[in-house]
Amino acid sequence: MQRVTVLYSGRVQGVGFRVSIRQLACGYEVTGTVRNLPDGRVELIAEGARAEVEAFLTGIAESDLSGYIAKKHETWQPAQGNLRGFAIVQ
Repeated sequence: MQRVTVLYSGRVQGVGFRVSIRQLACGYEVTGTVRNLPDGRVELIAEGARAEVEAFLTGIAESDLSGYIAKKHETWQPAQGNLRGFAIVQ
């Protein structure tokens, strides 16, 4: 099991980005969170089998959300196992 933290920048706040990410997550066996950061970026944390997390990230990249993303930065590490479901956090 793996955990990825992805920082998205671009026009990712105020456009339904977090809600869309949460809806996309329902199609994958991942747990996680998504939240706005004060600097205008969005932070996504997702855990699951590496192939499933990668498929989820590909799903995001191939969705309508891609037009809002200017940059993304991924950091991978072993899963911590402390996430349940997929939630938007404040």
